[in-house]
Amino acid sequence: MIDNLPTYISLTFGLTTLVTFSLFIWTIKNSNSEQTRKKAIPIFIGLTIWLTIQAFLTLQNIYNSDTNTFPPKIMLTGIFPAILTITLLFITTKGRQFIDSLPIKNLTYLNIVRIPVEIVLFWLFLNKAIPELMTFEGRNFDILAGITAPFIAHFGLKKQKISRNAILIWNFICLGLLINIVVNALFSAPSPIQKFAFEQPNIAILNFPFSWLPTFIVPAILFGHLTSIRQLLKQKTNEK
Repeated sequence: MIDNLPTYISLTFGLTTLVTFSLFIWTIKNSNSEQTRKKAIPIFIGLTIWLTIQAFLTLQNIYNSDTNTFPPKIMLTGIFPAILTITLLFITTKGRQFIDSLPIKNLTYLNIVRIPVEIVLFWLFLNKAIPELMTFEGRNFDILAGITAPFIAHFGLKKQKISRNAILIWNFICLGLLINIVVNALFSAPSPIQKFAFEQPNIAILNFPFSWLPTFIVPAILFGHLTSIRQLLKQKTNEK
């Protein structure tokens, strides 16, 4: 854990992780497929185990004990497995069936968690745990996705007052914002691939509970955008 870090920062982030977890399970439970809804409990259990493993690794200082290994430990045992899981869902038949049964509206609401995440990142910067470039005062504009998400979900997907093309463009833009902060976060963390922020590296993601950001919250948001984009493009193709 990060020394002398105010408790409210860790508590706020822990609560944000819990909200992300709850919204993800809520999305599955609101699927139009009974088969997908039945997967809610197994996925709940699986994600709980995953978060517990990540908590154990960070509390044992596995990720920050030796930052000179390549690939970085958090990528090897935290980020890569999450990306692999998402990839398998998109390339397998059953995975695509699961993806296509999820409600885009719920996945869009999931982006609201990006607001408290950005607030926590700003607090971490003030406490010298991440560089300024990872905040909305630097290169991170991800908070815009969180602010606009409820409007897209309500007016675009519920009231249908926003065109499908506009919603698709919004997803691509927000996906770009996500990729931007992920790249900046990875290249500013202490590792052989660090490229900038040497004066104040990104040490937060190597410590509990903030390792849940790259190993759970970011993959969940990434999955949501990719799923929404796939469904919107399929709908567009079917209309032709």
